[in-house]
Amino acid sequence: MIDIDKAIATAVKTGKVVFGAKEAMRSVKSGKARMIMIASNTLFSTKENLGHNGRLSEIPIVTYKGNNFDLGRICGKRFPVGTLTVKEPGDSAILKLIEEIEKEQTLSKSDGGGPISG
Repeated sequence: MIDIDKAIATAVKTGKVVFGAKEAMRSVKSGKARMIMIASNTLFSTKENLGHNGRLSEIPIVTYKGNNFDLGRICGKRFPVGTLTVKEPGDSAILKLIEEIEKEQTLSKSDGGGPISG
């Protein structure tokens, strides 16, 4: 299985991604978001708002296991990244990977599920 951290880094380098909750919400509303990744320490209200709108738009919303500093580091940024929106994955297999993880979590819902690990 491909490493989620590598998939994120590849998407940032070769695809089209935007950072931040406001940009994520714009992308969801415009239908341009393909996937949203939220750091584990993002505000609950932000997670709920994006989660609700993402579900309505059938956009996968994934909670990253690390905090916003970890996600920023993976993205090659020197600042914390609480929310990452993938508009185009580029050479990354991140969308396929997220699909596989969602299937696994659906199968293991009786085990409690949880955030994805990198």
